[in-house]
Amino acid sequence: MEVLRGWAAGSGPLATRARVVLLAAEGVRDAEISRRLGVSRQTAGTWRHRWQSAGLAGLEQRPRTGRPPTVDEAEVVARALLAPGGSGASRAIARELGLSHATVAAVRRRWGLTADAAAVPRVPTRPPLPGAEVWVMGLYADASRAVLLAGTGPAGPPPPAVATVIGADVLGALTQALTALRPAVPRTRPADQPGDPGTAELAAFLAEAAARHPDVALHAITLWDTAQPPAQPPAAGATYHLPPAHATPLGLFRALIALDSTSHPESSRRVHLDLTAALERGGTPVRWLRENVAGHLRAPREPAGPPAPPPAPASSGVNQIDLGSFNECVVIEAVRLAGTITRGEIAHRTGLTQQSVSRIARSLLDRGILVEDAQRRATSGKPRTPVRLCGSAAHAVGLHIDPELLTAVVIDLDGAIVCTCTRPVSPDTDPADFVAQAVALGREAMEKARGSVPEDGFLGIGVAVPGPVDIASGTVLGPPLLKAWHDLPLLYLLKDHFPCPVIIEKDSLAAAAGERWIGRDRRARDFAYLYLGTGVGSGLYLNGDLYRGVSANAGEFGQLCAIALGRTGPDGRPEMVPECNPPASVPEFAARRGVAGGATGTGSTAAYRAVGRAAAGGDPGAAAAVREVAGAIGRGALGLVDLLDIDLIVLGGPFFTEDVAGFYLDEITRVVNEFPTARRLRRVAVEPSVLSAEAAAVGAASTIFHATFTPRLRGRERP
Repeated sequence: MEVLRGWAAGSGPLATRARVVLLAAEGVRDAEISRRLGVSRQTAGTWRHRWQSAGLAGLEQRPRTGRPPTVDEAEVVARALLAPGGSGASRAIARELGLSHATVAAVRRRWGLTADAAAVPRVPTRPPLPGAEVWVMGLYADASRAVLLAGTGPAGPPPPAVATVIGADVLGALTQALTALRPAVPRTRPADQPGDPGTAELAAFLAEAAARHPDVALHAITLWDTAQPPAQPPAAGATYHLPPAHATPLGLFRALIALDSTSHPESSRRVHLDLTAALERGGTPVRWLRENVAGHLRAPREPAGPPAPPPAPASSGVNQIDLGSFNECVVIEAVRLAGTITRGEIAHRTGLTQQSVSRIARSLLDRGILVEDAQRRATSGKPRTPVRLCGSAAHAVGLHIDPELLTAVVIDLDGAIVCTCTRPVSPDTDPADFVAQAVALGREAMEKARGSVPEDGFLGIGVAVPGPVDIASGTVLGPPLLKAWHDLPLLYLLKDHFPCPVIIEKDSLAAAAGERWIGRDRRARDFAYLYLGTGVGSGLYLNGDLYRGVSANAGEFGQLCAIALGRTGPDGRPEMVPECNPPASVPEFAARRGVAGGATGTGSTAAYRAVGRAAAGGDPGAAAAVREVAGAIGRGALGLVDLLDIDLIVLGGPFFTEDVAGFYLDEITRVVNEFPTARRLRRVAVEPSVLSAEAAAVGAASTIFHATFTPRLRGRERP
């Protein structure tokens, strides 16, 4: 208020605005302010609202009619793309930037951001980018210049509405990092230096980009070039463009990032965080290229070779099971947990009225999701007819991709396995061959299930993969045991072969989803699932839902285990402890103890199973090796128990076999009950999974059911 009083003591427009605000703060109405100051009521109301919304800055900015001398069109576009939608968006942007509504509307029309515009936005660089989808593909920056690499694909249907996936924090960090790279003054080329060495490096960068992204047209947009004289534009690999006449370089950079982020779900925060990290590392030149986006393009591509036969059963059934309300999911969940249950019991458990339950049950019976069981005799009144889920009403395929074994299953709504197919693989297999084998195995399972799955009840394919994974784009980001899988766009590679809903889930989280779905009432509480595969992961089921975390990568158990064991590298990073890879560590530990079969076998899986048989047969060295690994895993589980305050740990996975199950259960039970801080308040149960050795594959299929049928107040995820 002191600043306002100082302004009010002066003269001019700013003094009038300050007096309006001071009088309004005293409770004076607009009509009285207008009379006292000799201004219109509209003027009084305008400055009062601007003070409330923008403070002192709002009073300093005066809206101007007509086009201002300079308008950063790209910044207008960035604000329009990232601001909440609605009819008032243009007016809000105009108020924020001190522009007229007409100016903002004209900019949006020029960039194709209106509802009646063409299929895709237009970027009016010089020359303009073609009217097609725009992706941010790369960035090059050296001591003289910065070049943003945009990619355009063939024009397709209008993109679906996408929620903004880049936050203000990431966009701000990008802007700050790029600003820090810009030279303060032009760089004068020495007389004895006939050419700019950066030109050759830029040409090499563009050639590398063209080789990595052959499916998109590349456009090099020069953000700035401070060399004197400017470098000649490179001709190879990309077309050359300058920023729009009425856009600043940083504004254009922000606009293209916003356009990419809001147009493509695949352009997740990870892509922009990668770019931020490349800029913040500094040094020159900065060379950043994103992964190939060929699989994300919506335009159809010509198939290579003869077309593949359509998978069976058909995916048209996804529309047959279309749940109309949250309450329907609540009823299905109650039936699923109970097995068989009467309508009256459903009403009692869910809190729904008898009339609502009867109406919903009748609808689900008509659609074949529920079936009626034999009538129960009642003590009074008419007999009651219980209902249960119809297992054959829906089926899903689960595909588990493991470094050593591919597994595909088809399960029904009750979790019964219709068929199973497996295929051994090597982690050194080329990613393209690996994916081709996974596709072939998925088709084999679907073909085997053809006679058991009705065509109108197939929901889709769930895929379980080792983490970390970018769920937004379906990209596997280089799992520790699959070094060749670097930023592999697995979801889109699979969608090319399976014309049906496909979802990807981290393997340990998929196993937890399957445990919850198939475990019914036995798993109707919070629990942590420890998945013993080629690596140990954890899946968390908390507060009635699968807990995925911010990036859908919750459950990285290896680092937690390393910290619990005090294993860190020279750089302070938690190590990859061998105990978190049972098929490798158990045989090694057994060999140290002189177990003959510990170091033999055709592979780590065979050696692990040999040691397991020896431990079950009474070999003390083999048993000690298994207990050593189980004890280390138990230390990690202890961290979960203390952190989450849970009382159930579930063990499962392909290496939780019958031979060694007792060792793991006993040792982990001992650790999580002897050492927790709150051990006097709870007893932690450690139980074997209800799933088979195909836990991740069954769980992957269950994620389809989980996404379709599980009630969620915050919105159900649909496959």
